[in-house]
Amino acid sequence: MQFTPVILIHIFAASGAVLAGGLALALKKGTTLHRFLGRIWVALMLVTALGSFAIRSNGHLSWIHLLSVLALAGLGASLFAVARGRIQAHRRGMRYTYIGLVIAGVFTLLPDRRLGYLVWHSAGLI
Repeated sequence: MQFTPVILIHIFAASGAVLAGGLALALKKGTTLHRFLGRIWVALMLVTALGSFAIRSNGHLSWIHLLSVLALAGLGASLFAVARGRIQAHRRGMRYTYIGLVIAGVFTLLPDRRLGYLVWHSAGLI
């Protein structure tokens, strides 16, 4: 089981995105810290989503890459919404994109996937 630099960058960016996005969603909206963490989250999400396309199974993209496409669309739509002052659309889009990130993380931890196998095997559960 091999973890290439691309996979490691993807894992660290996704992990950071879970943390930064969760904090941004939990904070009072519109504050300087919320906006700062939101920008960090967007950058980490871009690294995560775009980097995922370099991670392939047997040379091919898998169904989980659809979540990367949805993440990129969600980020774009949410940023466009906030730029137009459509705050409710921005909140909804960012919330759904964050939920998609968490769902992708859950799928990544399935025992038949690289990271999932490593986690579950290290814990002695498989």
